[in-house]
Amino acid sequence: MKAGNKKKKNWLQKLTYHYRILIINDDTYEEKFSFKLNRLNVFVWTSLFALLLIAGTTFLIAFTPLRTYIPGYTAPGLRKEAVKLRLKTDSLQKALVLNTYYLQLLQKVLRNEISMEEFNQTYNRKNFNPDTLNLDPGKADSLLRQKVAEREKFKVQKSRNTLSYNFTAPVKGIIVNGFAPEKQHYGIDIALSKGTPVKSIANGRIIFADWSSDAGNTIIVKHTNNAVSVYKHNQKLLRKSGDKVQQGEVIAVSGNSGEKTTGPHLHFELWIKDVAVNPVDFINFNQ
Repeated sequence: MKAGNKKKKNWLQKLTYHYRILIINDDTYEEKFSFKLNRLNVFVWTSLFALLLIAGTTFLIAFTPLRTYIPGYTAPGLRKEAVKLRLKTDSLQKALVLNTYYLQLLQKVLRNEISMEEFNQTYNRKNFNPDTLNLDPGKADSLLRQKVAEREKFKVQKSRNTLSYNFTAPVKGIIVNGFAPEKQHYGIDIALSKGTPVKSIANGRIIFADWSSDAGNTIIVKHTNNAVSVYKHNQKLLRKSGDKVQQGEVIAVSGNSGEKTTGPHLHFELWIKDVAVNPVDFINFNQ
């Protein structure tokens, strides 16, 4: 027991034992500043600082707009705005259903299926049941929806473009993967050895020259007539964004950079008027 009490006493003494920290001029050895402390003081002040830090962080998260930068939090008032929009949408849906119901009854009147008196008696909003309303689109409506949907799709030019473009091949090689927009492959893959010079297909200005995880070192050139050429998976880029380039000028060196590649090659895309086109329709890669 005496040994245990002695150890406990020694531990308490170590906690309360005072130390003095001196700040001394290294040249004159003059004492500039000093203060006393012990281990217990250090523990207490460290704990208080940690608590203040936690409290300050909690305050910032709970009561300031900084919380919007933390994943999971929404901007102030966004939830209220979402509820308001949801209520407005619901009201518009009800109004649309009622208008559709009104038009269907009016069509019956025009076809002499019901009289105006029956129309006035039937069209009663209090007794209206939306579940009985047929909202299936008609033939004309279905065709219109299909036409609009096709127009809004991501445009891909599958047919040969008849416009005249004087493009030259960026490289000479074997095309191992062709143009397949249905597989989201909007260009062609040309097998090359590492270090092959990659040339611009026409005069233009570089609008992008950087590295991405999927495509590796990528360079994009904007040409006249709303044409854009894309060169991916390069080993090295020789021009930077904003540079003007001439037709046939070397702008990169082929390689195997990026995650979506299995060997040295050039992935080349050609876009005309924001539409992906098959490069072989415009460029002869065999000469």
